[in-house]
Amino acid sequence: MTRKPWKPAACGAIAAGVLASGFAALPAAAAQPATAAQPAGINTDAAVVINEAYVNGGSANAPYTHKFVELFNPTDAPVTLDGMSLQYRSSGGTSAPTGVVALKGTIPANGYFLVQGGSNGGTGAALPEADQASGALNPSGSSGTIVLAGQATSLTGMATGSVLEDERVVDLLGYGSSNTYETAAAASPNGTTNPLSMNRSGRLDTDNNAEDFSLSAAVTPVASGGTAPEAQPEPEPEPEAPALRTIAEIQGTSNVSPLVGQTVATRGVVTAAYPSGGFNGYYMQTPGTGGEDNAAERTASDGIFVYSPATVDDVAIGDHVEVAGKVAEHFGMTQLTVNDGGLTTLDESAEAVKAAAVEWPATDADREKLEGMLLRPEGSFTVTDNYALNQYGEIGLAAGEMPLVQPTAVGAYGSDAFWAETEKNAALAVTLDDGASTNFLGSDRNKDIPLPYLTPEDPVRIGSAADFTGDVVLDYRFDLWRFQPVGELTGDDSAGLQPASFSNTRTDAPEEVGGNVSIASFNVLNYFTTTGDQLAGCEAYTDRDGNPVSARNCDARGAYDAENLERQEAKIVAAINALDADVVALEEIENSAKFGKDRDAALATLTAALNEALAAKGEPADWDYVRSPEELPSLADEDFIRTAFIYKKDAVQTIDESVIHNDTDAFANARKPLAQTFKVKAGGAGTKFIVVANHFKSKGSGGATGDNADHGQGAWNAARTAQAESLVAFADGLQEQFSTDKVFLTGDFNSYAQEDPIRVLRDAGYVDQGEKTGEHTYSFDGMVGSLDHIFASPSADATVAGADVWNINSVESVALEYSRYNYNVTDFYAPDAYRASDHDPLIVGLDLPTAKEQAHSR
Repeated sequence: MTRKPWKPAACGAIAAGVLASGFAALPAAAAQPATAAQPAGINTDAAVVINEAYVNGGSANAPYTHKFVELFNPTDAPVTLDGMSLQYRSSGGTSAPTGVVALKGTIPANGYFLVQGGSNGGTGAALPEADQASGALNPSGSSGTIVLAGQATSLTGMATGSVLEDERVVDLLGYGSSNTYETAAAASPNGTTNPLSMNRSGRLDTDNNAEDFSLSAAVTPVASGGTAPEAQPEPEPEPEAPALRTIAEIQGTSNVSPLVGQTVATRGVVTAAYPSGGFNGYYMQTPGTGGEDNAAERTASDGIFVYSPATVDDVAIGDHVEVAGKVAEHFGMTQLTVNDGGLTTLDESAEAVKAAAVEWPATDADREKLEGMLLRPEGSFTVTDNYALNQYGEIGLAAGEMPLVQPTAVGAYGSDAFWAETEKNAALAVTLDDGASTNFLGSDRNKDIPLPYLTPEDPVRIGSAADFTGDVVLDYRFDLWRFQPVGELTGDDSAGLQPASFSNTRTDAPEEVGGNVSIASFNVLNYFTTTGDQLAGCEAYTDRDGNPVSARNCDARGAYDAENLERQEAKIVAAINALDADVVALEEIENSAKFGKDRDAALATLTAALNEALAAKGEPADWDYVRSPEELPSLADEDFIRTAFIYKKDAVQTIDESVIHNDTDAFANARKPLAQTFKVKAGGAGTKFIVVANHFKSKGSGGATGDNADHGQGAWNAARTAQAESLVAFADGLQEQFSTDKVFLTGDFNSYAQEDPIRVLRDAGYVDQGEKTGEHTYSFDGMVGSLDHIFASPSADATVAGADVWNINSVESVALEYSRYNYNVTDFYAPDAYRASDHDPLIVGLDLPTAKEQAHSR
C-alpha cells in the first residue's frame, strides 16, 4: 500500500492485509476507487496515522466526558494537517461520510494531535486540552468507520469493503460490524456502557485494522506537545508466575476458552511457524498427540495459535517450547498473545506430534476439538471456489467429490430441498489458505509475489479433486474454517510446503452433442470494440506497472485500448471456434449504436476475427452475423450491451430479418430479446427453428426495493419474472408469425433452475436442455449453478440429440482473464479459450434431417 510508506525499523517486513470480498462485484478489474487531487501544500506521503480512538465519551463508566481521535506522526519532521480532515461514516453507510472535521495546525515530529468529538453524557473527567474540537465528530460506540482524509471535503464515492488503494485516504479505522475497513474491521468496544478504547498496537501499521488495533481499558488521550495521562482505570497487575496449563485446558470444551483474559503458561511442540506473511505467530501442540487418535473421543483440542511478533523469529518447527501469555478469542479462534520474554526453548526432549489423519468433521463442535492441531486430511475434497485465489491466495474446498451447489438451483427458496442444500453446503465447506494474510492485489510489493498454488500449468479449476500430500493446521480466520500450510507459501513452493495438488479437468472441446445442426449460447463478457481510450474522461484499471488494461467509470465496459482488446478478442475467438456450433447466441456484446456507429459494428468485427482465425488454420471461414432489423427500439431504451447472433453459412440460413421484442415495460432494465428464424441450409420447412437470445436483469444491481429487493432469489427477481412472462408471450407470437413451433430460448437469464423466472418458462412447456447435462455454467460465492440456459419448446425438444456445458470459463481462476493481465508477476495470460468469459457456453445438437436425408434413410 503506497499511501503509508513508513515502516518502523523494529517491524521488519510488514505484509498488507487481505482485501475484503467487495472486489467480487467488479466484472473486469480490481477495485480501485476514484481519486481526487490532493489540496495544495499537503504532503501526500505524510505518514500520519490514527493512533487511538475513544468512541464512548460521557457514557456510563466512561473515564472521559468526550469522544476523541488521537493522531500520531511517526516521522522525524512536523507535518501540516491543513487541508486534511477527520471523517466518520456509519457502519452500514455507502454514501459520503457526514461527520467531517477539517483539520488545522501542525502535528509535531514523533508527536500527537488530539481531536475532541461529541459526547454521550456527563460521565467522566474532562479531556486534556485538545488541539481541535468539533461535535461533528460523533462516532458510534460499537461500529463505524473513522477516516483520516487527505482533503478537507467529504470523500464522495468512497468504496466499502477493504479500502487500501484510495489515494485520498491517509488512514482508516473500521471497527465492529462496519462495512468499510483496512483488510478486516477492528474489534468493537461493544457499546456505550463500555469504557474501552481502540489503541494501535506499538504504532504498527500493517493495513489490517483487526491486527493493528486492540481494545484497552487504558484510555490515554494525548495532544500535541503533551504526554500520556495516567491510564484510567489502572490495569490489573499481571501475576508474577502464571499457572502452567495444558493446551487442552486452555482450549476448553466449547468454542470459547474458559481462561479468556487470564495469563497462563503452557508447553508444546511447534508445528507451524509464520515469521512472514502477516500471521506473526506460530502453532504449538501437546507432545505426543495426534496421529491415529480418534477425534470422536476427543473433548478438547491439543493445538493452539500463539500470536507473537516478538518471538516468531526465534522458533522453528519441531522446537519444544514453553510460552506465557494472555488467552484471547480472536474473532472466533482461541489464541495466546506472547510478548517479548514470554518464550522459553526447552532442552528436554518431547515426543513428536503426529498429524491426525481425519476426514472433514461434520459439525462445528467436532471442528473445535481439532482447532489449531496438525492434520493430514483424508477422504475426497473438491475445489468449489477459486475466485479469491487471485487475491488472497486461498481456495474454497468442499468435502466430497462435487463442488457446492447454489440452493436455489436445487429447490425453490424456502423449500425443504433449499434448506437441506444450504445446511449441506455449510457442513462441507473449508478453505485451503496459504499461511499468510497477503493481498496480492494490494501494494506494488505484493503484486510482485507469485501467487501460491496457481500456475499456467496447474489451473486449479472448480471441480478439480484436491489430493492432500502434506500436513495442514486447522484454524478459524475471517469467519471461515481453514486448512493452513505449516508455513507461508511462495509461488514456486521452494520450501516444499504446498500441502495439496489438483487434478486438471480441462478439455479441448465440448462433448459431441450429435444431430446435424447445433446451437449455443455464449456470454462474451463485455466485448467492446469501442475502447476506453477513445472516450473522453474514461479511466482505466491498471496492471502492476501502471499500464491500462480495462475501462473504468465510462460507457465503454471492456478493454481500455487496442492492445488489450486484442488479448480479449483472442480468447473469445479461440473459445467460439473450438465450440464449433452452427448458431451462437451472444450476450454482453457492444451495442455500437450507442457510440454513434452502425449498430452491428462490434458484431461485424468479432465475426471477421472468427473467420480470420479459421482461415489461418486452413479451415472454412463461413461465419456470418445476423443483421439488426429495420425496426429498432428507441436508442434511449437500449443498453450499451446487447444480444446478437452469429451463424455458419454452410450449415444454416436465416429466414426473414431478425425481430427485437420491444417491450419497454418488462424489459425497461434489461436487454430486449432478439429473435431469428433459421433453417438447415437447403432444407425444407420442416427444418425451420426459432432462436431467441436473452439477457435478463442481473441479480446484484443496486436500487432494488419492494418486490424487487432480495428475498432469497437475488435482487430484481420480480423484474426477471415479468421478463420471463413477456418472453413466453413473444415466443408464442413468433411461432404463429414464422409457422413453426420449434423455439429455443437461449441466453443469460440470471436465474437458477428453481427460481421464479425459470418456473414461468417451465410451466409454459419449455424444457431446460442444460439441466440434462448435470453441469453448471456459473460460479458465485463458492457455489455453482446455471444462469445460462437453452430452453426448448416441446416440438423443439423432440429434435434435440444431445447437450453439453463446456466448462472453460466459470471454473477457471479470474487471474487468467485478459482483464487481469500483468496483475501478478506470474504471467497467466494465454490466447486460448480458458477464462474467455465468466459464464460457460452451452451447446445443443439438433436432429433436423432434410428431405434428401430422409429419402436416403428410406
